[in-house]
Amino acid sequence: MTGFYHVCFTVPDLDAAMRDLAAATGTGWREPVDGRIGEWDYRIVFSDGPPFIELIQAPPGGPWGDTVRPGFHHLGYWTTDLAAGTARLAAGGLPETFSGCPYGRPFAYHRVDSIGAHVELVDRSVQASFLETWHPGGPSMPAIDEEARP
Repeated sequence: MTGFYHVCFTVPDLDAAMRDLAAATGTGWREPVDGRIGEWDYRIVFSDGPPFIELIQAPPGGPWGDTVRPGFHHLGYWTTDLAAGTARLAAGGLPETFSGCPYGRPFAYHRVDSIGAHVELVDRSVQASFLETWHPGGPSMPAIDEEARP
């Protein structure tokens, strides 16, 4: 199995979460970035990695659900074919809860009730831009090969 490349937590206070994780574990952080997807504004940051820790601060009710309290949101995986991966997960009983595709962002969240969180599939086509932003000079990371899956 291909390993995840990040774990994501939603947090009500990005700066406090960064500070506390740095103090507790020595985690280093990149500079936070403000973003918008559809009608939802957010702040995001990734740790030094891989694997990366992703923190997202956003108002409740968007793609990240109830963000009033901090919580584990997803494990992120690269995929060679987002449409095939999304179909595979949905057919396996893991429903898609949000797709960034209509907003020009090739990723999808799938709910995994047994862990109380999501799996995020991100199309490998955007890996180079991810690395440029969050891990300059970092090596490419493996992706789930959807063609090789049964």
